[in-house]
Amino acid sequence: MDMVAAPAGTGGIGVAPSTFMPHPTPGIPGSKSNSEEYDQITANEFIKVMSEPLSTFSIDVDTASYSNIRRFLNRGQLPPKDAVRIEEMINYFSYDYAAPKKDKPFSVQMDFTASPWSKETKLLRVGLKGREINWQERKASNLVFLLDVSGSMNNFNKLPLVKQGLKLMIDSLDEKDRVSIVVYAGASGLVLPATKGSDKEEIIAALERLSSGGGTNGGAGIELAYAEAQRNFIKDGINRVILATDGDFNVGTQSRAALDELIQEKAKSDVFLTVLGFGSGNLKDSQMESLANKGNGHYAYIDSYKEAKKVLVEQIGGTMMTIAKDVKIQVEFNPGRVEAYRLIGYENRLLAKEDFNDDTKDAGEIGAGHTVTALYEIVPKGGIIPTPKVDDLKYQKTETHTDKEIQLNESDEWLTVKLRYKAPNSDRSQKIEFPLAVKPSIFSQADKDTQFAAAVASFGMLLRESKYSKELKFEDIIKMAREAKGEDKKGYRTEFIELVERAQKAKSSQ
Repeated sequence: MDMVAAPAGTGGIGVAPSTFMPHPTPGIPGSKSNSEEYDQITANEFIKVMSEPLSTFSIDVDTASYSNIRRFLNRGQLPPKDAVRIEEMINYFSYDYAAPKKDKPFSVQMDFTASPWSKETKLLRVGLKGREINWQERKASNLVFLLDVSGSMNNFNKLPLVKQGLKLMIDSLDEKDRVSIVVYAGASGLVLPATKGSDKEEIIAALERLSSGGGTNGGAGIELAYAEAQRNFIKDGINRVILATDGDFNVGTQSRAALDELIQEKAKSDVFLTVLGFGSGNLKDSQMESLANKGNGHYAYIDSYKEAKKVLVEQIGGTMMTIAKDVKIQVEFNPGRVEAYRLIGYENRLLAKEDFNDDTKDAGEIGAGHTVTALYEIVPKGGIIPTPKVDDLKYQKTETHTDKEIQLNESDEWLTVKLRYKAPNSDRSQKIEFPLAVKPSIFSQADKDTQFAAAVASFGMLLRESKYSKELKFEDIIKMAREAKGEDKKGYRTEFIELVERAQKAKSSQ
């Protein structure tokens, strides 16, 4: 993908335990000190079912985009468009999906309703729910903290917040767990060899001794961290490297492509990866997302103490315990019922249709208790596809297909969702599939989780200034989210509504 730089905004991020809100520090928006990088995203277009009935992609449980967007909005700024990955916004939230059967790693359910932003289209929600595993009943873990202590990590919203977040996690460990600490700057080193999780004072003391300074040789740190993970590998246990960084790898011979290749090779060792992003001003989001994607990983952005608690305490099972890997989704649309479709988000997780049955092709992982949600916008048969018309071809006939030319299966099914996945320690996938034959509901009668996910997707489309969001208004999204908020024990959905209001204010002041 192309690389694009974006202004990062001003200030630092507070670590007060009671709030997500940052505490700004002086800075100049758009100044040269701001060098954040995001991969360019080209939004998915509508695809005619007659031309391509199969849509294939890898699941994605990353959540970094949402908390990074929050950082901008809490400063009164709109985020760069390419910082907005809609699937990560949707998957930041948990949904009340049914638990899987005892012999399955996850459940699958669908909801089919009218689109809230277009009278001409329908909305399909595909939801996955990972099997819950009580943290106290987990298998033994071998965790390697790979910590960036370079000069770029000097700000209080970086290395100090890393230490605070990892201390929260250490509280959850016991004698069956092992923790190692590897650091990297201009050089890398083993600060703490494998230590029992019950020896909390020793682990915390090693963390407290860390300070930042020097350049960043990320490749050397990755090599050492995976070597340490292999040295202490626990068969059938949890083996994971936890990388905490701002992604600013600026020393050494490693290019981004070389780092990606390195982490992809290490992923073959059955050691999984968690990437935790920190800080602002020089956040290399593109690098961290790529490492997580290549390394059987999960990428979260930590903008506050409360977010650290969410990722490393409340959702520790999903963060640490992989229950299925290489999870792929392929949807086959029935051309007798569907004219066209578009997948909302997942632009950098698309797969070739042949990759679905190819067990050598890597895909995303799902952790214990994780929910994964994907939305499709669907144009019913005979409907108008909301895309510009292409001129007829000059040197050949424009290819068109009619129902008479193609033998259609006279089925009342709209589509079939197929999934492939592997057990964490297996190289052979299993396939399950689910047809959809129900009539779409009106949106007001759709499942509340579907309504809320649609509100989040709508917000992402507005932030990206999508051509498909012309009918959307901030006030409509706020109303939609309020009506679908539900119980909201942790307050995350309430906070979403507040962020939409902040975006509305920031947009009106432009």
